[in-house]
Amino acid sequence: MQFDPHHLSALATILRLSSFEAAAAELSVTSSAISQRIKALEDRVGTALIHRGPPCTGTPAGLRIAKHAEDVGLLEAQLSRELALDRGTEQVHLRIAVNADSLATWFIAALAQVEGILFDLVVDDQDHSAEWLQRGEVSAAICVSGKPVTGCDSMPLGTLRYIATASPGFMQRWFPDGITPQAVAQAPCLTFNTKDGLQKAWLTANVAPRIAPPSHFLPSTQAFVDAARSGLGWGMNPEALVRRPIRRGHLQPLIPRTPLDVPLTWQVSRIMAPALTPLTRAVKQAAARGLIPT
Repeated sequence: MQFDPHHLSALATILRLSSFEAAAAELSVTSSAISQRIKALEDRVGTALIHRGPPCTGTPAGLRIAKHAEDVGLLEAQLSRELALDRGTEQVHLRIAVNADSLATWFIAALAQVEGILFDLVVDDQDHSAEWLQRGEVSAAICVSGKPVTGCDSMPLGTLRYIATASPGFMQRWFPDGITPQAVAQAPCLTFNTKDGLQKAWLTANVAPRIAPPSHFLPSTQAFVDAARSGLGWGMNPEALVRRPIRRGHLQPLIPRTPLDVPLTWQVSRIMAPALTPLTRAVKQAAARGLIPT
């Protein structure tokens, strides 16, 4: 089955902007024209592609076809580069799954090295980013080291080191007799979201298993550091973000010399790997500067 490129562009733009009207404005057509393109595409496919919002979201078939449209754009851009064709100022879109801590520490440096791509970043826990690849909703992802997703190439990047930290005042209040299982079970900790298992992993490795301390949920890397400094709770913070606060005495490790190291990989769709070679090169270079060698 061949798809009309105008139909594909309309679908991908609607799902990226979550609105028929916004998509019409970006593509410089009327909302009626956008609606007609989607209706024609849905009639051709034989199923609904968009859940009409607001916001507009994709059905499984719609998300898959929109991803196909973005892949086609990337492959055409690669061909234009190889043939030295002039594409003017046209840019393509690329969806990537990345964990928030990588985004806050080293990953932006990689994106800044790549021209001609508009990035659509899906932020998810590194333990779950591979699921986006498995569903075919992203072309590449930062994942925890492990088995490559079927149909993807996997490249080790290095280790993201975490330190269990809290403010001196928090330590004095909650751990006057040291980091004991009893004290940790009572002291509030910081958790990014329900997928975040870093705190429990550190407790299992350094204190005791099956401890479930009370928790604040803060879905922000910088808020984690700020909350720890303010004495709201203790949490696992990327070493790169707490190195200076520790040196200045604003934070301190719960137990010295007990880092939690998380090895990361770059996984990319094998079909799209050639088109994403410049990005893969940039990711490796940024990881070499921002992560600990595995």
